[in-house]
Amino acid sequence: MEPRSAEERREELVELFREVSRCERCPLFRTRTRAVFGAGNADADLMFVGEAPGQQEDLLGLPFVGRAGKLLDTLLEEVGLARGDVFIANVLKSRPPGNRDPQPDEIDACKPYLHRQVELIEPKVICTLGNFATKLLTRSQRGITGVHGRPQVHELGARTVRVYPLYHPAAALRSTKTLDELREDFSRLPALLAEPAPVPIGAVAAAAAVPAPEPPQIELFG
Repeated sequence: MEPRSAEERREELVELFREVSRCERCPLFRTRTRAVFGAGNADADLMFVGEAPGQQEDLLGLPFVGRAGKLLDTLLEEVGLARGDVFIANVLKSRPPGNRDPQPDEIDACKPYLHRQVELIEPKVICTLGNFATKLLTRSQRGITGVHGRPQVHELGARTVRVYPLYHPAAALRSTKTLDELREDFSRLPALLAEPAPVPIGAVAAAAAVPAPEPPQIELFG
């Protein structure tokens, strides 16, 4: 993929926003009030991905605007960041009725949008919020309890990124223990953002496949 300027990437992100706003790829377009594309800094080094919009998000067309969103804002402030420094999105762009779990066809319809967002924003780190987003983006069935706070390297779309699983803020609102663990995981974000970008997975595999050079042959003359 050819490198593009920040302005070019922003323009493409606006076009993607328009495409999502009129999307009819799955039946959820019939029941949503508004598509929730995501919001924040289009050049963010840090991106958050949740599961799907809730009732308030569906009404306003913005992600994480309820109590969980306010907690997310607080946690960001505690590590020297603000909502305007990051980009926040969800796996699904439309609210499932009654906040039920996303269905496979809905995920398949929305996944290209999320991958495209990652390619255009070019984050260094993606925080998956909760079990669902974590399992989807890490392509693993390991639950959030066992993987939270442990960075992983994955390829999303055409970009290699660090995925940093976190408890969902909504879960932290229900449990002091979960909140303490989420806060501890958040405290490691500045150091994680300061690390060099991960080497593309394809490049690592290619390097591993190259055979080691033969040792030089030395000829002895009598």
